[in-house]
Amino acid sequence: RYLHANGASMFFICLFLHVGRGMYYGSYTFMETWNIGVILLFAVMATAFMGYVLPWGQMSFWGATVITNLLSAIPYIGTTLVEWIWGGFSVDKATLTRFFAFHFILPFIIAALVIVHLLFLHETGSNNPTGLNSDADKIPFHPYYTIKDILGVLMMVLFLMTLVLFFPDLLGDPDNYMPANPLNTPPHIKPEWYFLFAYAILRSIPNKLGGVLALILSILILALLPFLHTSKQRSLMFRPITQT
Repeated sequence: RYLHANGASMFFICLFLHVGRGMYYGSYTFMETWNIGVILLFAVMATAFMGYVLPWGQMSFWGATVITNLLSAIPYIGTTLVEWIWGGFSVDKATLTRFFAFHFILPFIIAALVIVHLLFLHETGSNNPTGLNSDADKIPFHPYYTIKDILGVLMMVLFLMTLVLFFPDLLGDPDNYMPANPLNTPPHIKPEWYFLFAYAILRSIPNKLGGVLALILSILILALLPFLHTSKQRSLMFRPITQT
């Protein structure tokens, strides 16, 4: 269980680094590859949220209640949609069963999207820091990149095992060890660290519908980057702000 929970945090660390690298090096100019990646981000976040609910602790229960209630801000169909997701009139065992099913199914959808993502990447070619065509300077994948990749994987595994064996609760919330109690609301309902940006957006906007729209747009704006890029230089490494 600790391996699974901390593994999710490690996965999001790698994911955010990957997105940040893509933004810095201008990978969004490969529009199809980038947009599949944005869809992947949504799918991974949905999977992580549903997995966070499964321990059925206080934070899990109330996090599910708060987040699913946000859908009630949708005009006309919001309340019906929320009750349909709950499988009743509140977050209950029916909700837990549905979230468990989706948490199991979504990784297969993510795997399929990753294959599509890699197929588009194979067509366009991988990006590089300079944003230039490097076909003339190709080197064998093995041993140069295999050794680097193995070293990177070993470092991540070492970090993950250190977390699991010595600091298993470092990234968790103590309140989640308390069984879910619908009659006792925690004073501070906060998500896992990788959802804190979404939590901050929702807390900063008093209007429920406005907060939901801002939350969705905070991720969808990544899909607009290919249209906002007007420079002839793909990578940010040549911009004045990065020059020292």
